Amino acid sequence: MSVDERPYRHVVLFRFKDRTSEETVRGIEKGFRDFAARLPFVAGFEWGRNSSPERLDRGFTHCFIVTFRDEAGRDAYLPHPEHLAFCEEFLDPNLEEVCVVDFRAQG
Repeated sequence: MSVDERPYRHVVLFRFKDRTSEETVRGIEKGFRDFAARLPFVAGFEWGRNSSPERLDRGFTHCFIVTFRDEAGRDAYLPHPEHLAFCEEFLDPNLEEVCVVDFRAQG
């Protein structure tokens, strides 16, 4: 597989505020999945809740991985109105901290 064929990953870790309810968190999980599925440049979407026994998570409970064909897909995603609206409505009021790492997948 050539470098240009390797997927481009956008990895996001969330630590929610203590006051964020479980119901709100479930809504965020669903909302993220739903809006990502509507965007044509999103090639894949995965997420999960932390279950590591190592206790190295620093309070981050969720990992979301959005896959694009290339950086151009990521670049279209970041300022997209649906992404910005999701962040403003769901994330801004509920996140204590977020960590983002983007990379071209390596073999």
